[in-house]
Amino acid sequence: MQKQLQARRLDGIDKNPWVVFTKLASECDAVNLGQGFPDFPPPDFAVEAFQHAVSGDFMLNQYTRAFGYPPLIKILASFFGKLLGQEIDPLENVLVTVGAYGALFTAFQALVDEGDEVIIIEPSFDCYEPMTLMAGGHPVFVSLKLTPTKDRELDASSDWQLDPTELASKFTSRTKALILNTPNNPLGKASLFGGGPCRCSPRQNWRWWPACASSMTCCASLTRSTSGWSTMGASTSALVGWVLGPDRLMKHLRTVHQNSIFHCPTQSQAAVAQSFQREQLHFGQPSSYFLQFPQAMQRKRDHVIQSLLSVGLRPVISQGSYFLITDISDFKSRMPDLPGAADEPYDSRFVKWMIKNKGLVAIPVSIFYSQSHQKHFDHYIRFCFVKDESTLQAMDKKLQEWKDELRA
Repeated sequence: MQKQLQARRLDGIDKNPWVVFTKLASECDAVNLGQGFPDFPPPDFAVEAFQHAVSGDFMLNQYTRAFGYPPLIKILASFFGKLLGQEIDPLENVLVTVGAYGALFTAFQALVDEGDEVIIIEPSFDCYEPMTLMAGGHPVFVSLKLTPTKDRELDASSDWQLDPTELASKFTSRTKALILNTPNNPLGKASLFGGGPCRCSPRQNWRWWPACASSMTCCASLTRSTSGWSTMGASTSALVGWVLGPDRLMKHLRTVHQNSIFHCPTQSQAAVAQSFQREQLHFGQPSSYFLQFPQAMQRKRDHVIQSLLSVGLRPVISQGSYFLITDISDFKSRMPDLPGAADEPYDSRFVKWMIKNKGLVAIPVSIFYSQSHQKHFDHYIRFCFVKDESTLQAMDKKLQEWKDELRA
């Protein structure tokens, strides 16, 4: 019998929904509110920082310190140390990676062993499960549940609650880690824990933070967090991420890093360092980019909410990040038999129909759930609003055409 070519750890994780919907969006020339990337320029100070990094010191063309460009780890330690109110050693508590994806992958490979259980709170970004599996771990899922209130016209992401008793029941002797994502992608929920017996939420208050961050809380009560300079700097190709955590965890991440990626582009690190240095001088003031950017995102969010309401979609008001989900239950009742495979979730079929017939791209929320839970959450789709005004105007035009069709 012929030996299997690919490693067994790749079994069942080869399909990627982003490839499917990106391809369909391109083929239909649709307005893309699906993928989480800005289609407007980075801020001037970030552009200038990258230009300086490329045209300035020629030694920035060479390797820097494997675990992070010294000025970058220094400013990250200083910035987050002040934010968290604690001392962060730049050499022992900070690791620079190739984007937040690289940070997550390094953490999973370093800390999750064969047979370990990793608790994932759903909805969750779709890389957590395959990263757990590739490390040999076993994902254990617990879902946020909607508890709507009657005093508002629209539901909000804060209405999605985690049952602490259900969460506590997921812990066993094999539990190794709990993954937190805040603000949650796709919900935009800013705080996952409101109390109860399990208090392992990171200390960060990410409401001001325009990007999504992830934390892995290990059972030894040690937490490490990951984030990256991508959408918050309006430059997803920069691919500079980082990990913060205690040295007794970080030393294992450094082992994985030095035997895989080893090094991240020096020029990108230098540009991000300069951008953070600028932000630290302005932080807390009206000139702060981390203040201005969320304010701009809130205006865009409100714009998208009003536009979606016009065609009968029911947005869920997000608290943070640059995503919101929309309830499509009414369409599911009126249009239950959309084309698609028999086992394909309704939201996936709806998004494909919407791309082809309405020229609008969203992402089905069921992809953010484990397979056994998808059928319970197949009546939501996710929109991204970190988009240029011209894109939002193009969305308005598509929605107006849709609205006119509904009236006809």
